[in-house]
Amino acid sequence: MVELKTNESIDAMREAGRVVAQALTAVREAAGVGVSLLELDEIAHAVLREAGASSPFLGYHPHFAPVPFPAVLCASVNDAIVHGVPTSYRLRDGDLLSADFGAHLGGWAGDSAISFTVGTPRPEDVRLIETAERALEAGISAAVVGNRIGDIAHAIGTVCRKAGYGIPEDFGGHGIGRSMHEDPGVPNEGRPGRGMPLRHGMVIAIEPMVIAGGGDGYHAAPDGWTLRTDDGSRAAHAEHTVAITEEGPRILTAL
Repeated sequence: MVELKTNESIDAMREAGRVVAQALTAVREAAGVGVSLLELDEIAHAVLREAGASSPFLGYHPHFAPVPFPAVLCASVNDAIVHGVPTSYRLRDGDLLSADFGAHLGGWAGDSAISFTVGTPRPEDVRLIETAERALEAGISAAVVGNRIGDIAHAIGTVCRKAGYGIPEDFGGHGIGRSMHEDPGVPNEGRPGRGMPLRHGMVIAIEPMVIAGGGDGYHAAPDGWTLRTDDGSRAAHAEHTVAITEEGPRILTAL
C-alpha cells in the first residue's frame, strides 16, 4: 500500500534528507587516496550522531542477506554496483566509489547516493558517472502528477541504454517514508504510460545504476551483500529521495 504524505510530512522528510546530504558531502570531501572505507563509514556515522539521527542501514537484514548490514554507509568500489560493505580497503588513485546513505530523523527516512572518482579520474569513469546523474535527472523530471511509474522507468532506461550501458536486472528505486523501503517499486527501465499513477504526496527514491560493460548481469560477493558486475566492468549509482507534488518534483536529499 502506498502512503500519501501530507505537506507537513514532506517537510519533515526534508530534514531527514538534509542529514543524508550532509553525510554524503562529508564522505566525498574525505575520500582521498589512502583513506579506508571504514574511516568513511565513521565520518558518516558522526554526521548522524551530531544530527540526533539514526541509520536505516545499520542492522538492516532483508531475506537475501546472510547477516545484518554492519555499517551506516554502503561503499561500492569499481565493479561493485551497490550494497558495498565498508572494509579496511584503502582507496587508490583512480578508484570509482559509489556511496549510498540513509538517515532516520523525527520518524521519517531519507536515502541518497552519489558516485565519484578518487584521485586522477579516468575519462570513461567520468562519462559513466555523468550518465547515471543524467538518468537520475531524467527520472526526476518525469516524477510529476499525472504521469505513471513507467514514465520514470522509461526516462531512466532511455538515458542509460542510449549511452550503451547495462542496467542491473531487478534493482531500482522504491517508495520511502516512515520506513526506508515502501511501495511502490520504481524500476530503472520500463514502458511509458504503464504502472501506478503518480499522485501528490507520493515520496520515492529514484536510483539509476549503470554498468559500463553494457551487460545487465551481476552476482553477490562472498560477503553476501556487495553486488558486483558479471563482466568485471565498473558501475555507477545516483539517487535522490523525491516528493511528487502539484508544484512539481521536490528533491528532499539535496543540501
